[in-house]
Amino acid sequence: MMPPLPDRLAAGVPYPLGATSDGLGVNFAVFSANAQKIELCVFDPAGRKELARLALPECTDEVWHGYLPDAGPGLLYGYRAHGAYDPMRGHRFNPHKLLLDPYAKKMSGQVRWTDALFGYRLNAAKADLTFDRRDSAPGMPKAIVVEDNFNWSTDYRPAVPWSKTVIYEAHVRGISMLRDDLRPHERGTFAALATPRFIDHLLTLGITTIELLPVHAYLQDHFLFERQLRNYWGYSTLAYFAPEPAYLSSGLLNEMRMAIRRLHAAGIEVILDVVYNHNCEGNERGPTLSLRGLDNASYFRLMPGQERFFINETGTGNTINISHPRVLQMVLDSLRYWAESFHVDGFRFDLGVTLGREGTGFDPGSGFFDAILQDPVLSRLKLISEPWDVGLGGYQLGNHPPRFAEWNDRFRDGMRRFWGGDSGLRGEFAGRLAGSGDLFDHRTRKPWASVNFVTSHDGFTLRDLVSYAVKHNLDNGEAGNDGHNDNNSNNWGVEGPTEDAEILERRARVQRALLASTIFAQGTPMLLCGDEFNRTQGGNNNAYCQDNEISWIDWAAAATPEGVALTAYVGRLIAVRNAYTALQAGRFLHGDEVTPGIPDIAWFDERGEALSIEAWHNPEGRAISVMRAAASGGHIHVQREYGHAPNHSSAAPGPEVALLFVNADYEPLEFTFPALQLTWFPLVDSAKADGKPDRLDAMSEQEVTLQGHTIMMFGTHRVY
Repeated sequence: MMPPLPDRLAAGVPYPLGATSDGLGVNFAVFSANAQKIELCVFDPAGRKELARLALPECTDEVWHGYLPDAGPGLLYGYRAHGAYDPMRGHRFNPHKLLLDPYAKKMSGQVRWTDALFGYRLNAAKADLTFDRRDSAPGMPKAIVVEDNFNWSTDYRPAVPWSKTVIYEAHVRGISMLRDDLRPHERGTFAALATPRFIDHLLTLGITTIELLPVHAYLQDHFLFERQLRNYWGYSTLAYFAPEPAYLSSGLLNEMRMAIRRLHAAGIEVILDVVYNHNCEGNERGPTLSLRGLDNASYFRLMPGQERFFINETGTGNTINISHPRVLQMVLDSLRYWAESFHVDGFRFDLGVTLGREGTGFDPGSGFFDAILQDPVLSRLKLISEPWDVGLGGYQLGNHPPRFAEWNDRFRDGMRRFWGGDSGLRGEFAGRLAGSGDLFDHRTRKPWASVNFVTSHDGFTLRDLVSYAVKHNLDNGEAGNDGHNDNNSNNWGVEGPTEDAEILERRARVQRALLASTIFAQGTPMLLCGDEFNRTQGGNNNAYCQDNEISWIDWAAAATPEGVALTAYVGRLIAVRNAYTALQAGRFLHGDEVTPGIPDIAWFDERGEALSIEAWHNPEGRAISVMRAAASGGHIHVQREYGHAPNHSSAAPGPEVALLFVNADYEPLEFTFPALQLTWFPLVDSAKADGKPDRLDAMSEQEVTLQGHTIMMFGTHRVY
């Protein structure tokens, strides 16, 4: 039973921000530079009744703080902020609106849409310039005081080297909603993420790192609510320190920690996709839920001289003002919290260009990048940026500072176009296969800085990429106007499903060629969850609002003969990559000799001759071979603590060399091996459903025939 609440709070301290239990009480601290008063509101355990409204008695360095004695973990609370309601000057204080603590680590309930959530009268003639006096507390989630008492014991981060990293992009909910082997309440949660069945699947593929779409608590947007749809992806953050409540089957934060610990025990890293460029409160017509009501003028970038309006470099209505030191502190505190309290291994920054913007535009030496790179915790993690936003100068691929990797859409589009039949792309294909040195080979950056992918959550799945020429997004309720129009996709003769065996075979070959291009390219490969067993979204290339079978992973497809074979194929690709240092991303290759007569990289035509300048510029050239070499010999895989037996490789003394033949034409083509004194063993044949060549012994022939839209990989040692 809750003890009687005092009439006033003790002074408390301004640090740390958020609600902190010390065993005798709870300290509350929240930043607001422009508020005149901030009140702590305490609620009953159900979150329905406001039990007390107590002013935070002190403000130190623009941090309001107070101490509530005899309180502890489990207490439900929110804030009300008093100050000017003057939108023309950027101020939107309204004490009738209950505000979620920006540092809330756990939430009770979800936002329940009501007009009272808005700080202004919705139907008024001057809209957001008016003032609304209805209490929003009934529709607001409440923050819950928590304490970190998880025993991490012997948990260690796997610390997979970047050069050996293979990323698997997945959605916590979508992974398991159709898992019939789970209890219903566990589906779509972290509990399912930690199950042996899923972890075994990752290990079978050879995945080292799982990248999760946003897990921060997010808003079910009002416009989707009106369409009877749901925010599925989660790029509408409400709380930067709290996991999405729907992802916790037990309601306990330790469920997420246990999932990460079990993944770590299997040698698998966990990266979180994080959204610090904007929040869920939208533009000037959005609701007042947290940052807007606490200090709109500090937390958001506003139009100079027209502070009623928001700078919208994110396309979502607002932009977080990360140049403000307290806002930057909030972001860094959030990142460190996930790194230290949840042991996550890295972060993928949504619209990373926005985070690097200063007054003059994007700056790789911005305060955000500098703060992370000098941080003793964050600088040691895997850091990935989405290198664009919708603002002026918003495309910055290759321009991020060392230590950051970047999503490479040039790789995505180049590979799609090359295998889709476009002309004049042999040079582009070669550049992307070689690690995109034109973009990343500077400031001592390494090829791993290029995150190579052909599909991600945003766009077609791999199966849909070869099945649909245009998007099919009518289910999203936007008359098909949403989603990318330029997908570089090809249906190969029929739009959508077909029973035409020739078309199906062509599609399957192109899929396998795209997967091989991704895994064997210099850089960090990233796969989209479900692509390894033909997942489809029915041609929807923007399924952000489809929290249903369109987006959920159909594990029944993994058990079909086609799904089993494709999964085995992906596993073989990754096993071959692991077995050859030359196929990994340790350094850029420039044609330097690793042993007399053997350069680290060389390009040939199908006749085994060095490509001439004329051949490079032949617009109809769709055949190429590349040889990559490393001075060290092959190595034996080591079995991990958890999972299946390793894929052994046998190595002969001397240089380690891998040779890739590529035929992107429709017709079969004969390739001749380069005139080198090397013994070649077949490693991968993408014409085969599972990629395993018909033979694994050394080649005695000097030529080999490739089917159309296929690759073959050979090497100087076997991979069984």
